[in-house]
Amino acid sequence: MHAILDDIQPVNFHAGEQARRYLDTLTKPPGSLGALETLAIQLSAITGELKPSVIPPAVIVFAADHGVAAEGVSAFPQAVTAQMVANFAQGGAAVNVFARQIGARVEVVDVGVASDITAAGVVNAKVSRGTANMAIEDAMQPEQAAEAINAGVVAVERAIKAGAKCLIVGEMGIANTTASSAMLAVLTGEPVASLVGAGTGIDPQQLTLKVAVIERAIAARNADSQAPLEVLTKLGGLEIAAMTGAYLAAAAHRLPAIVDGFIATVAALTACRMCPAVRGYLIFGHRSQEPGHDVALRALDAKPLLDMGMRLGEGSGAALAYPLLQAATAMMGEMATFTDAGVSDKAAL
Repeated sequence: MHAILDDIQPVNFHAGEQARRYLDTLTKPPGSLGALETLAIQLSAITGELKPSVIPPAVIVFAADHGVAAEGVSAFPQAVTAQMVANFAQGGAAVNVFARQIGARVEVVDVGVASDITAAGVVNAKVSRGTANMAIEDAMQPEQAAEAINAGVVAVERAIKAGAKCLIVGEMGIANTTASSAMLAVLTGEPVASLVGAGTGIDPQQLTLKVAVIERAIAARNADSQAPLEVLTKLGGLEIAAMTGAYLAAAAHRLPAIVDGFIATVAALTACRMCPAVRGYLIFGHRSQEPGHDVALRALDAKPLLDMGMRLGEGSGAALAYPLLQAATAMMGEMATFTDAGVSDKAAL
């Protein structure tokens, strides 16, 4: 893990400034394309290129189960994790549909599903059959967390070898909003009740139970809020650890990564707490309806591209945001300058 951290450098601010100056030569009033210009500048800073490409994108979905599901914190049984992995493999989930729309390669990685996965095409990187119940014991052992993080790193390296120029990370794991909420509460100091939402669609009674379970787990695990890896190990999930590794790897390889919803953003926050330079490589795709997502976004000083009332996960919101990155790079690569078009700019007045 230390090797990947050592490979991460800050984004190229000089390249970003060059992009900013170039944008002002294009046939438009300066700043008139708003957030799209900010996005173009960030992509140049990430890649070091004035006219970067984000084609093709790669979607990686990490799947794992959570021992805390035994506490009744989810509306769906744990078996749904494996069933959805099969659905991903068959191309039937929302993220598959959106990935096809944007021409993305999809890889599904089993880092900790409780049952055996027999679906063709699923990468077997199983660390264990789910985490332990964090309300009773640490969710993972340190070596398990490290192995899951490495599975995320290796998955990104596979995507890069396949030609990926942009990364979309998704997840699947029944009870992973519970684990994410617990992690976020410790990392930010926010009260659990202000972070916890309906997740997969629990009723008010289950919501009260979910808050109580998380509070009990936080008290029992006593993780150090200043030690993000410890928080991840004691309260997180194998797929959250893999996502954390994926964000670290994206930064190490200067690859833009679009962050999805609540769970993805908690993983991103963990990666940034481990290595603050990671933040420059992250683009936030959408705002989830999960209450904790706003807290996680504020902790990262992040403004998402879309706000569509979604709370699915899987990488679905990030996939929907991807065309905005395409538009930003097309603007840089194809739009005429004032000189090219023979149009008088403000300086000529």
